[in-house]
Amino acid sequence: MQKPRGTPPVHAQILETHVAEVTSGWPDDVYAELEAAGIRQVSYVPDAGHSRLIQRCRANPAMRTVSLTTEEEGVAMGLGAWLGGDRHVLLMQSSGVGNTINMLAAPIEMRVPLLMLVTMRGEWAEFNPWQLPMGQGTRAALESVGTLVYPVDQPAEIAPTVGAAATMAFNTGRAVAVLIGQRAIGAKNWNK
Repeated sequence: MQKPRGTPPVHAQILETHVAEVTSGWPDDVYAELEAAGIRQVSYVPDAGHSRLIQRCRANPAMRTVSLTTEEEGVAMGLGAWLGGDRHVLLMQSSGVGNTINMLAAPIEMRVPLLMLVTMRGEWAEFNPWQLPMGQGTRAALESVGTLVYPVDQPAEIAPTVGAAATMAFNTGRAVAVLIGQRAIGAKNWNK
């Protein structure tokens, strides 16, 4: 059976359905917090949990957005942004946090602010066993190298937590991560 031309592959249709289900209003509220914090550079590894936020940032001509091949590039970009006079945010999924640990030494030791928004996997209602190890170890891994970590599970608390984390990062020169829980973004279900 041949699919009609222009029909997205099944996995893309499932991803679109998932994104529509999980994006209540919090991505727009977080975007407003990033604007208020003066964020001008946004780096990200594409992720369904951040998709609405990424779209909003990409649509803003005052924000430079960069799609990364690996998360540690975002740490370096944040360092360069700050040294160049800009504020930056790194968007990633918990599975990529392990890639950043060695690179986090630079901003942490130099007391350069780094704001990270991490959508969590390997938590509530996870279907993929490969997501469990890093999902369960994300907070401990970040804290072990000196990152301040603020987990949030309720959609209404995400934007205020991001605003507070941005204030903390940019006023104290710290690496700060907001962990957006799987309850807030919704559990992925590829069996629909």
